[in-house]
Amino acid sequence: MRTTAAIVRAKEQPFEIATVEIGEPGLNEVQVKVLAAGVCHTDAIVRDQIYPTFLPAVYGHEGVGEVLSVGPGTLGIEPGDKVILGFNSCGQCLKCLHGAPAYCENFYDKNFSCTRQDGTTSFSENGEKIGSHFFGQSTFANITNASVRSVVKVADDIPLEFLGPLGCGLSTGAGAILNSLGVAAGDTVAVFGTGAVGTAAIMAAAATGATTIIAVDIHDSRLELAQELGATHTINSRNEDPAVKVKEITGDGVHYALDTTGVVAVTRQAADSLAINGTVGLVGAPAPGTEATFEVGASLTRGWKFQTIIEGDAVPQDFIPRLVKLWQQGKFPLEKLVRTYPIEKINDAFADSASGEVIKPIVTF
Repeated sequence: MRTTAAIVRAKEQPFEIATVEIGEPGLNEVQVKVLAAGVCHTDAIVRDQIYPTFLPAVYGHEGVGEVLSVGPGTLGIEPGDKVILGFNSCGQCLKCLHGAPAYCENFYDKNFSCTRQDGTTSFSENGEKIGSHFFGQSTFANITNASVRSVVKVADDIPLEFLGPLGCGLSTGAGAILNSLGVAAGDTVAVFGTGAVGTAAIMAAAATGATTIIAVDIHDSRLELAQELGATHTINSRNEDPAVKVKEITGDGVHYALDTTGVVAVTRQAADSLAINGTVGLVGAPAPGTEATFEVGASLTRGWKFQTIIEGDAVPQDFIPRLVKLWQQGKFPLEKLVRTYPIEKINDAFADSASGEVIKPIVTF
């Protein structure tokens, strides 16, 4: 079978639209007709090989679509099912068995190797392997073979067009608030960075009843949207010291600060914004080897905590349907974040994401 795909052939090169061959789904895989896929910062990181993968490769890890067929060993998924695709995990290590697949001991191989465990790929071109199975899905292709561990079945009446970002970016932001940090009604929260992940965190904090939700960014347009979606206060960190301003707003600081940027200077600002016994969470993805420094002396008396967060501590098959329900109730209006692009315009989608013009681009087939 042949399918349209966006391929990265070399480091820091643009996506190229090509027609490739796709094989039948393998063991514990399903073949999906992809309707749309969100554009995530992680796709840009691997395009530029900051996190190296097999090349050439098809990326994309926020896909939605319809199951065409299922491979051997696949249970509970049938042709015709509507699905949202999340991250992959092995399902066999101690972390997976303890309900923490985001910390799967084989997470890197399952999500970044761009091959199956035996080194094969679903895609090929003129007999040469094309990397696939990125995050268990590689959904910058019209038809793909996805790991059953990535598949989240949803009701037939769910409109899928805007829901792909629930597979990674939006579940990461919302999960950081609801799962990782455990923000509760009456808590105070500061979110640093109001891209897709940060905006999802703000919507989740509003849904859970946090009473002070402070959005920090350098783009006024994003701050305005953040306030529309639940932020009670906004800070443009180009113009004000966010740590000082947060303490002006709250008195002592916030219970929780979430850094979604991966910029170490921002991580330090988030830590400096905490109240006594506060927690800073980090979901941004700085380059490997990046180090951050924190003031130790006086901070010892404040008992603050630092927590790194992967995929919002979510179990996709549990958490994504919960977010769908919030969206259906109008409490998670992710459609306000998106702009769609035909797959042929995928490089424009990445450029608009990088410039901050669009919070969450989605490519469509």
